[in-house]
Amino acid sequence: MKVIVLDNYQQISIKAAQIVASQIILKEDSILGLATGGTPVGMYSELVKMYKLGIIDFKKIKTFNLDEYVGLSKENQQSYYYYMMDNLFKHVNINIENIDIPNGMADIKEECVRYENEIKQSGGIDLQVLGIGHNGHIGFNEPDIKFESVTHLVKLDEDTIKANSRFFDSVDEVPKQALSMGIKTIMHSKKIVLIASGKEKAKAIYGTVKGNITPNLPASILQLHNDVYIIADKEAASLL
Repeated sequence: MKVIVLDNYQQISIKAAQIVASQIILKEDSILGLATGGTPVGMYSELVKMYKLGIIDFKKIKTFNLDEYVGLSKENQQSYYYYMMDNLFKHVNINIENIDIPNGMADIKEECVRYENEIKQSGGIDLQVLGIGHNGHIGFNEPDIKFESVTHLVKLDEDTIKANSRFFDSVDEVPKQALSMGIKTIMHSKKIVLIASGKEKAKAIYGTVKGNITPNLPASILQLHNDVYIIADKEAASLL
């Protein structure tokens, strides 16, 4: 596990984008696992800049997203499909057929099986981007989730619902369930980049890097992966 501590959010966004860009340059048909939420927005902005400068090309890139809310259509502005289109996909030359995001409107069991099979048939994820929740969740794998889980239905914790309510008009509008790539699926990624910003993530980052490996803090399992970058600003790394 390589821990990189930088001064601020802009710096961690640039660093994360550089690692993703290096993967794209190294392998033009890379399979990228992508994350949503507030933290990766700056990274996506930097990747768009690199694309417009001709540094990277998304033409042969294929992507899988970590998760999607159950019950939200692609057109819903709070869906992660909409988020990805708004923050990255519509600004670069990625083939729309190479974008795969869990369908929150589909039959749940069938969609979980389909999604897992698509990842396997692609040859697996070359580089997975992760954020981290206040409670240490990665994807929507909440505390006490089984480490051997694959793509599955998740009941969101109250802390997660509260944290995500900033994107909605009220906490009551936040979906209570999501489809999420499982811990086992994430751990099969060849390389993982986790980005964290803000003092509210400090306890989770400490547990991820120095704590016991436990389902009570899902990100702690990353200690067992052989190629992980933790990119955190000073506030998120303040307890290390």
